[in-house]
Amino acid sequence: MIPLSILFFATAVFYSSVGFGGGSTYLALLLIWGIPYFIFPIIALSCNIIVVSGNCFNYIRAGNFNLRLLLPYLIGSIPLAYIGGSLSIEKKIFEILLFTVLVAAGSFLLLNFKSYDDNEKTYRKIPSTASIFIGGVLGFISGVVGIGGGIFLSPILFLLRAGKPKHIVTTASLFILINSISGIIGQLSKNDVLTEMINYWYLLLAVFIGGQLGNFLNLKIFPTRILALVTAFLVIFVAIRMGFKIFF
Repeated sequence: MIPLSILFFATAVFYSSVGFGGGSTYLALLLIWGIPYFIFPIIALSCNIIVVSGNCFNYIRAGNFNLRLLLPYLIGSIPLAYIGGSLSIEKKIFEILLFTVLVAAGSFLLLNFKSYDDNEKTYRKIPSTASIFIGGVLGFISGVVGIGGGIFLSPILFLLRAGKPKHIVTTASLFILINSISGIIGQLSKNDVLTEMINYWYLLLAVFIGGQLGNFLNLKIFPTRILALVTAFLVIFVAIRMGFKIFF
């Protein structure tokens, strides 16, 4: 499983560099590698938690936490991420849903990567009801598929001009972390997932190391805009590779 570990490591590097966990791409890689289907979400969510924990710590320490921006999305997402995580869906439906998620996430990120260097001084206040609704939709999708949802929330917040880039990236990271925890609790209501996950400990180690490196790249070396662009291309590439596996 060394090649899969290397791919998980690389995914963690690129995603963590822009504040994401990489859940959608971990899922696609697991599918391509033929890992047992029922264990997909809990592996991806566990990797999310490991990767974004470092992001959250660094962003909060840097003073980029904005509770007012984050809270409404969490109110909507937490219960629905748990509900989504507790549901069982057929593998074919899961594959199509994941493919759709990857294409949408890659496209959103590709269209909005320049926003990561946005210096706009004025931002919009989004109504709490709209934020709760968006959070609920993303939370449910996150729980069902096994992602954190931040890869959608971040571009949406940039599109809505809901806050400064540093606040949006921090919000997305915390959204992923908390949603992933809620989704895992839902996944644990299914039989045998925790026992089986222990067999894939090396993937968790790979994303831990990759996440630390990604944080370093974000904080010390490359502009976030460039890292977001590279991550967008990575997501789209994996989506295309997965699409060939599903439809051809």
